[in-house]
Amino acid sequence: MGNRKLLNIELGRVSAEEYRRLPQSGTVLVLDNIRSAHNVGSAFRTADSFKADKVYLCGICAVPPSAEIHKSALGAEDSVPWEHYEDTLDVINALKGQGYIIASAEQTVGSVMLDTFIPDPEAKYAIVFGNEVSGVRQDVVDASDIALEIPQYGTKHSLNVSVSIGVILWHFRSHMKIR
Repeated sequence: MGNRKLLNIELGRVSAEEYRRLPQSGTVLVLDNIRSAHNVGSAFRTADSFKADKVYLCGICAVPPSAEIHKSALGAEDSVPWEHYEDTLDVINALKGQGYIIASAEQTVGSVMLDTFIPDPEAKYAIVFGNEVSGVRQDVVDASDIALEIPQYGTKHSLNVSVSIGVILWHFRSHMKIR
């Protein structure tokens, strides 16, 4: 069988400095009051994996340096640029001014199912992920250009925020190229 696991040295990973020099992807994450530092760390690790350009930590989000973030991020908090804002709407308004399409990951009356959404490869997207209990704040949803919903078929109506980040970033990467 030709499926030998690759050694870490064979993976060709870039350094944190090289990561920052890679072409922009046109995608940033906005974390709206994510209370778990482990979920924040997971967001960094996933952002690094799918080459998000930046992570915006808003409100009660834990910020680096943090042992809990590092435990999940495995150092990705050092490769992916980040900023902290007290209020998510301040970030949304700033990103809109920079030409980003604001996409909240949320179940709404008019949400678009992720499996039918094809991102514009020429556009820039800020994807907002919300609090583990209450989701994306309603005023942030109202300020968004689109709400994206992950189709779900079981008895539960939500996914862990870190899982949602992985699903949505993979979807974006599968349709968009790194610039």
